[in-house]
Amino acid sequence: MGSHTSSDYVIVGAGSAGSALARRLLDAGRTVHVLEAGPADTDEAIHSPQGWPTLLAGPRDWTVMTVPQEHANGRSLFWPRGKVLGGSSSLNGMIYMRGHRTDYDGWAAQGCTGWGWDDVRPLFLRSEDHLAGADEHHATGGPLPVSRIETPHPTAQAFVDAAVAAGHKRTEDFNGEDMRGVGFTEMTVRDGRRMSAWQSFVAPVLDHPGLTVTTSALIDRVVVENGRAVGVEYLVDGERHVARAEGEVVLSAGTIGSPAILLRSGIGPAAHLREVGVDVVADVAGVGENLHDHPLISVVYEASKPLPAGGNNLLEAQFYADSTGWTDAAPDLQPLFLHLVYPAEGYEVPEHGYTIAAGIVAPKSRGTLRLASADPTAPALVDPRILADPYDLEALCDAIEMSREVGAQRAFDEWREREVAPGPSATTRDDIREFARRSVGTYHHQVGTCRMGVDDLAVVDPDLRVRGIDGLRVADASIMPVVPSGNTNAPSIMVGEKAADLITG
Repeated sequence: MGSHTSSDYVIVGAGSAGSALARRLLDAGRTVHVLEAGPADTDEAIHSPQGWPTLLAGPRDWTVMTVPQEHANGRSLFWPRGKVLGGSSSLNGMIYMRGHRTDYDGWAAQGCTGWGWDDVRPLFLRSEDHLAGADEHHATGGPLPVSRIETPHPTAQAFVDAAVAAGHKRTEDFNGEDMRGVGFTEMTVRDGRRMSAWQSFVAPVLDHPGLTVTTSALIDRVVVENGRAVGVEYLVDGERHVARAEGEVVLSAGTIGSPAILLRSGIGPAAHLREVGVDVVADVAGVGENLHDHPLISVVYEASKPLPAGGNNLLEAQFYADSTGWTDAAPDLQPLFLHLVYPAEGYEVPEHGYTIAAGIVAPKSRGTLRLASADPTAPALVDPRILADPYDLEALCDAIEMSREVGAQRAFDEWREREVAPGPSATTRDDIREFARRSVGTYHHQVGTCRMGVDDLAVVDPDLRVRGIDGLRVADASIMPVVPSGNTNAPSIMVGEKAADLITG
């Protein structure tokens, strides 16, 4: 066995939630040991807001592949997940979106007391440093810079104009009164640099005497003694080490990582643990259940000329709308514009082009995460059962049809050569369904595998404590009972802020 260290809190994962939590615990005078499976965030492509496409499937990416998806033509879907300081906030598209108030009120209605919109809104504001200044919906002075797109790409402007022509109202702030409509996104960018959660919350206090950071640390399991989590066992270059916690262990390893660590620790459905040869420490039936994600699919256009380079995050504009028959307070569709070709699987990739990515944000399909083996280097078996619920397929098809309608508007005439995916031969609803199954991918918003709640399938309670084990919490997107109606980075940071309040009282 290698080194033994001890600190008040051990945080597993330096992503969106873990970074915020680490900073707040340090601010509260606690000692913190952050363990991250990936390396330091030194890759220049991380820091450029235009660099993210080059990071996907690279060494800073876990490159998660799902099991073959029955309702997506048997395809395995590629899920990028950050394996680096900052986690997925070092790879994402930098969109700052909180979601709809009813997302959080819905959590509270399911028994997650303290997680309603009026409870969490102050946490979003506490994190925020809005570069345009404070107003009714935004705050300044927090660690997380948020900026508006001042100089949009000409094709992003064309997208906004086209959507307005197609009947969508213009919205100035998706984090304001009403999400519905079309507009430019807010970004976690400052002075032309990506502001990941790590760069925002932890990098400014890296020399704090209470902070220990270990990178390239592959977590095997939580060490449990007499029903209490006392630390974690991890591997660096094949050598085992133990990081002990005098206070608590917090898993912030994400929707894939946190449940896998719990399962390897013997915390999960007993029958599955026995199946993979792990001793049962706590029979917690819900670990790895409730896996879901926002599906996304690329409607791709070939451009009639090369596009100018962009100065922002490459995905500058989007719209929120309702699918056919949808009546909820929050919208269920969130198509996104990219001034680059974001390829559709199975279709040609034009040299010059742009993409209207049709996304849905209220999926009903639910899947599972399971271990393939107890070996920490073996990828988990990830099965989101994408498009299993008929609503998801029909809503996605509505989003595709709306995206094509926007793409066909005159505002794009200057740029549009032709639609490549699904292409002009796709004319019927069945053609659109076939396109959906052939090319559906991810919005990169996986949640739910360590669901918070008060019922028998909940993994953590509303204080984020893991059932049946003392001294162990989970704080990341895996605790979300239902995915919010938007990008998950800001909500994950909020979870880290909330966890800090719960821990420090």
